[in-house]
Amino acid sequence: MKIHEYQAKEIFAAYGIPVPRERVASKPSETASLARELGMPVVIKAQVLVGGRGKAGGVKKVESPDQVEAVAGSILGMDIKGLKVNKVLVSECVDIKGEAYVGIIVDRATRAPVLMASSAGGVEIEEVAKATPEKILKVAIDPAAGLLGFQARNAGMALYGDAKLAREFAGIAQKLYRIFVQKDCSLIEINPLVKLGSGSLLALDAKINFDDNADFRHKEWDEMRDLSAEEPTEVEAKAAGLTYIKLSGNVGCVVNGAGLAMATMDLIKRYGGEPANFLDVGGSSSPEKMVTAMRIILSDPNVKAILINIFGGITRCDDIATGLLHAQERAEIKVPLVARLTGTNAEKAREILKGSAVTPAETMSEAVRKAVSLAGGVA
Repeated sequence: MKIHEYQAKEIFAAYGIPVPRERVASKPSETASLARELGMPVVIKAQVLVGGRGKAGGVKKVESPDQVEAVAGSILGMDIKGLKVNKVLVSECVDIKGEAYVGIIVDRATRAPVLMASSAGGVEIEEVAKATPEKILKVAIDPAAGLLGFQARNAGMALYGDAKLAREFAGIAQKLYRIFVQKDCSLIEINPLVKLGSGSLLALDAKINFDDNADFRHKEWDEMRDLSAEEPTEVEAKAAGLTYIKLSGNVGCVVNGAGLAMATMDLIKRYGGEPANFLDVGGSSSPEKMVTAMRIILSDPNVKAILINIFGGITRCDDIATGLLHAQERAEIKVPLVARLTGTNAEKAREILKGSAVTPAETMSEAVRKAVSLAGGVA
């Protein structure tokens, strides 16, 4: 789950990380008074959950208070990479003497968090990694001990070569790590972390991504979520207790369990097809949930065939079969369906589907081959 810059900065401020004076607005008429409160000049920044705002014209410096409302009006409603700008951040201008990057992610290779820092701030870190990887410093963090003071100070010295700034950087880095752990983040970064003319450091921008797997213990996330920036079908699926991610292929997938879903998509690729989605119906599946799953998949016009691959444990195969028949009754399904149902009540499920338009398959490989072929693939 992504949150906006202004929301991330509110969290930063609560943990003592220095951020600029700024205010958020959703109407152009609100921005002039905010600019006067902050003092001119100001920077007006589009609040949208995608990178490249500056290149798209979503970040503008305004010198005159008379121009603030017009500039804000030109940014609000703007389309940036398919997302509409509904809010802007009116921020004070600061005296920038240097820019750096600092962030924390989970390193899958070491299965631990890693602190990343670079003197090439203000640039997308992916571009830095591609062009000048030697400019990125990585510090492995032991989850049991956390980010230790000497690790953070050493990173600060590598960036600034100054003991005072190294200590200040260390304080910010350790607060970032505290947020990372306590808020169940998958990514947290400041880009740029600027050095001011006064010699102190300031988080000029902020980015936080939360790990959706932890949403059960963060009820406050519901208020922070921007549903307008999310795929509507993914929102609908979440509300129905399904895990759904839209992809670009043409073979729709209905599977129970994330591991089986990943294996199914791998097999689709192996046999020359392209999965249209990841959809996990979970550990138990009522017929109504199956109806919702089919409706969501069928809303994608790219889907040419649907593969139902169920290994019944807690999930009952007869519930899946009943849901499939209900879906066929309620919606005009014009694409072929292939079902491999094995496990709990599998025989009963096959009886339910006998005589229906669903193509049966005994094995996973057989089911995938049939689905790929029916979708126009090469299997």
